[in-house]
Parts: sequence; C-alpha cells; structure tokens
Amino acid sequence: VYRSLGTLRVPVSRNLFASYSRSYYSVNDEQWRATTILSIRKNDKVIVIGDGQVSRGSSIVKPNAKKVRRLDKGKVITGFAGSTADAVTILERLEAKLEEFPGQLRRACVAVAQDWRTNRAYSNLDAVMIVADKNETYLLSGNGDVLEPPSHGIIAIGSGGDFAASAAIALLETDWEPERIANKAMTIAADLCVYTNHNFIMESIESNTDEKKVIEVEGGSNSNETNNGTQDSDKLQESSA
Repeated sequence: VYRSLGTLRVPVSRNLFASYSRSYYSVNDEQWRATTILSIRKNDKVIVIGDGQVSRGSSIVKPNAKKVRRLDKGKVITGFAGSTADAVTILERLEAKLEEFPGQLRRACVAVAQDWRTNRAYSNLDAVMIVADKNETYLLSGNGDVLEPPSHGIIAIGSGGDFAASAAIALLETDWEPERIANKAMTIAADLCVYTNHNFIMESIESNTDEKKVIEVEGGSNSNETNNGTQDSDKLQESSA
C-alpha cells in the first residue's frame, strides 16, 4: 500500500495504524473490549465500579464476573480489564509489593510496573488495571505506565471506558454523591457498549475514615454491606441516649 506525499510515494503497512492503536495498553481486541471499569474521587471518597460481562468475540461467556477487588486487608481497591488469569498474576505481585512497602501505594505501583515491563515472566501479561487507596489513584499497564487521573479525579478503562468517563465528568457538576454518579455513568456505558452489562460491583473507601463499603448492583437494585458495624454502633448510641 502506498500513500502519496506530494510527488513522493511512501510504502505504508496496512496494519501500521491498527497495531499502533492497539499497542498502548498491550491488550488484544477480544480481551480489551470485555469490560468497563470506572474510578471516581469526590467528597473525600474514592469509588471503583465495574461491570460483570466477559465476552469472547460476539458471545457472552459470563455475565457476573468480579473484576473489582480489594487488596492489602481492604485498604486498596483495584479493577482490571484484560485477561483474568494475567490480571490475577499482576494483582498477586501488587499485593506482595504492598506488603513490602506498607502504606506506599505509589512505590508499590512503580515497582510492579517495572517488573511488568522488564521481567520476562510478566512482560507478556495482557491486562490493564486501576488501583486506588484513600489518598491516591493510579492506572497500571504492561508498558510500564503509572498514570494518575486528571484533576477532576475520574479515570476509566475498557471498551466502555470513554462512555463512562464522559458521563461521570458531566455529572460532577451536579450535587450527586459519588456512588450515584458512578452508577449512572456505568448505566450509560452499559446502554451504549455491547461488551458491558448492568451487573455492577462497586467498592468505595472514604479518605477521612477506614470505612469500607461493597455495593452490588444487578438489574438496577442496590444492596449495601458495611463491614465495620457502624450502623449497629449508631443504634446502641441512640438507645443509650
């Protein structure tokens, strides 16, 4: 194939632009389009939410996969896109680094990114992930990237990531809580992206407390689980008063 530059004809590979567009996250097409993961940081709270659909070509393999998980005794939230086996391998490596560098998420992420890019045992792992704690959020990829979100605090990955991020950025102008923004943005992404469904798993950490929440959303219904017993303690205080 040739492209004309004035009178000069330059040979161009048919796959040049396609390979370049796919190379940034080092995830092949079928794996990359299998999910949507969104992270929002607002009002001293960080949210990570992901859908449950796993696709293979034009088929849905699984509708309720858990792509948002906790590490470091619940202090770190992560969501991944790409090969599940490869992502779990990287998550295990990240958890080991978090134990080596407790409370230092950035240092742990940089160490994992270095291994991921330079170590032959990890260099072929195809996954992208968002990692967040109560203070910081990062995007990790196999190219050695450790990226922070823009100033608005929103970052997304996956086939529906652009839809979810765009909707969430627009909804930041409202007075909605971050959980409501995340749920609405993911609903919009699921309505537009055929590789994203409405079975959401949302996890959050509040910056000023150690409170941890897990919210599972299936078919538009919400169920909240709190792990620290704050509701029971509030009831005891009210009864004693």
